[in-house]
Amino acid sequence: MFDPTSVVVGLEVGTSKICAVVADVTREGGFTVLGLGQAESRGVRKGEIVNPAELPELIRQALDQAEQMADVEIRSVWLGVTGAHMAAIHNRGKHLIASDDRSITEDDVQDAIRVAKTLNLQPHTYPLHLIRQQFLVDDQPGIDNPVGLVGNSVEADVLVVHGNFNRLQTSTKAVKSVPIDVEDVAFTGLASQLAVLSPEQKEIGSLVIDLGGGITEFTVTSGGIVRHAGVLAVGGDHVSQDIAIGLKVSLPLAEKLKIEHGSALVDDSIRGTLITLPSDNGLPGKTINLEHLRRIQNCRLEETLEIIAERLEEAQMFDFVHGGCVLCGGGAHTHQITRLAERILQMPVQIGRIQCVTGIPESLDQPEFAAAIGLAKYGSFRVQKDLSKTGRWNLKRALGELFGRTPS
Repeated sequence: MFDPTSVVVGLEVGTSKICAVVADVTREGGFTVLGLGQAESRGVRKGEIVNPAELPELIRQALDQAEQMADVEIRSVWLGVTGAHMAAIHNRGKHLIASDDRSITEDDVQDAIRVAKTLNLQPHTYPLHLIRQQFLVDDQPGIDNPVGLVGNSVEADVLVVHGNFNRLQTSTKAVKSVPIDVEDVAFTGLASQLAVLSPEQKEIGSLVIDLGGGITEFTVTSGGIVRHAGVLAVGGDHVSQDIAIGLKVSLPLAEKLKIEHGSALVDDSIRGTLITLPSDNGLPGKTINLEHLRRIQNCRLEETLEIIAERLEEAQMFDFVHGGCVLCGGGAHTHQITRLAERILQMPVQIGRIQCVTGIPESLDQPEFAAAIGLAKYGSFRVQKDLSKTGRWNLKRALGELFGRTPS
């Protein structure tokens, strides 16, 4: 039995699945996955909860599986949130230095950050994550830590990841009704990049795309800092719906066809290939064209990746990405998805594998577990703070993995 004070649990309540990950954290920063539990999700559409009444039993099922595997009692979780209401904006906050000697203090820096945190946000919008990019002193950019410098003003450039407050509360209430405590919430897109990027990939610049069941998230990390993030309200379920409509089959059959015969690309070698579907009522089975199936899938995936490319271009993010793209989420299993992504994004693409983590091998090799493992890793920073004798400083260093570099 592990020390309960060193155990963290990440919980992802997704469109297709509910996933709980239990991990053990050491004072030295070690992170070991002890248990993993899953349940098929219901009552969630496009990453957002639409029927809370269906979830408590399913969440409990995933938590029970994780508890049994890890041999621990789960008391609280770090909850992932996502949805079309989530977005990221770049803000700049300015603070004038009032002291006689114009020396910039930590309080001055925090005042600039506070201005940047809420500037340009709409009503009912909650700033979930604040990620420092750089500071400016008297319009001089590129400063990591302005404390101690002399100037008339200090400005903070930040990336604010925000969401609708009421929708975030809906997610929290659904989990608390299990009942289970929620330590905090985090954007699952940030959690995914935290799980699949190595320190080298974070430094050189990498794009992470999480292809989920109802949502697609993307982040850009460069110089050890998350530079950009976004959400598309489209995922694997939409591919299945397109197939169901295009081939005139049921949605469950469309999902099965996608998994067993689908591909992100259409190959000339399959032209004329037919698939005979079994019939449940004794009548002859329906025949579908494999090329049509894959063309439908290709169109939706191609459109999704093109939208991401357009958004990155608009935000001028391609200049930050020198290490290529990492795909995770269930959609990363799609046949030839890396080839399609390489063609559209014009960069090397690989399937994500969990980084800097030990534990259950089967969970570390599956890209669909990236978000839940990343949520547990996010929660581990707080545990490391509690376990550490130097406390606050270690937490700041740990949070640097997610929010960006900590000034030395």
